[in-house]
Amino acid sequence: MEKEKTASSKYIQQHLANERTYLAWIRTAIAIIGIGFLITNLHYTFMSESSSEANTLTLIIGIASIVCGISLILFSAFDYIRKMKRIDEQTFQPAKHLIIWLSAGLSLVVLIFSLYFFIIFAK
Repeated sequence: MEKEKTASSKYIQQHLANERTYLAWIRTAIAIIGIGFLITNLHYTFMSESSSEANTLTLIIGIASIVCGISLILFSAFDYIRKMKRIDEQTFQPAKHLIIWLSAGLSLVVLIFSLYFFIIFAK
C-alpha cells in the first residue's frame, strides 16, 4: 500500500530548515529570559544596598527580558506557521518587519543593561 505524497513532502529541506530556525529563536528567547533572571538575582543577592536607580533598572531589566523573550516566542511561532504555509504555496518571502522589530527590542534591552552597569560601576 503506497502512501499519498503531501504538498509539504516536495519541500522537505525547506520545512526542516524552517523548524531549525524556529528552534534557534526559541533558544534565543530562553537565553534572554535567563539573562534577565540572572541579572535580577545577582543584583538582589550581592548588591542589596545599592541605589534606588539601580534597583529600578534591575526591575526594568527583569521585566523587559521576560517581555522580550515571550514576544520572541510568540513572533517566532507565528512566523514559523506563516513560513510553513508559504513554502507549500511557493510564495515565500523573508520576514523583514519581524527582524526589524525584534532587533529594535533587543537593542533596547542591551541599552538598559548598559545603563545598569554604568550606574553600578560608576560609584
